[in-house]
Amino acid sequence: MTLLTFKRATAILLLVVLCACSSKSGGVAGIGGSGLPSSQLDAQIAAAIGDPTTCVLLADKATGKVLYTYGTDFNCSRGLPACDSQTTLNAKAALQFATEPNSRFASCASLPDGSRMVGWAEGAVQSTKHSLVYSAVMEGQRALPGHEINARLYDAFSKAGL
Repeated sequence: MTLLTFKRATAILLLVVLCACSSKSGGVAGIGGSGLPSSQLDAQIAAAIGDPTTCVLLADKATGKVLYTYGTDFNCSRGLPACDSQTTLNAKAALQFATEPNSRFASCASLPDGSRMVGWAEGAVQSTKHSLVYSAVMEGQRALPGHEINARLYDAFSKAGL
């Protein structure tokens, strides 16, 4: 392999790694004609509960198809204590609670020593334009309780035009 070929291969590999590690905030919004205002959602969620450990999923209420994602794949797919049961959940699995008649808000320690917390919120999005449900989770030393996540998202969704 020549030096020039090696440099090109290294540059391509670096680009692939950087793209794979980039934030997925708003990653699927607007795909498939969802009509969701992804840039407004990104800005409003970031201002309301944005944190490196935040994940928010918006899904079609009827089909459960995720139409918008705020946060990285890691934060949306990692298993965390459910807080209201002895199981672990991820944000996608927690969407099942969003379609129930009552919203779900839960908070608890994510580590036995209580140094980190996890907050969950799932429910219907109050919107006259879309029939959506959401799942949100935060984990860390500054994670908000589930009720607070819900209250802040209610305002964020409204300000984003949902």
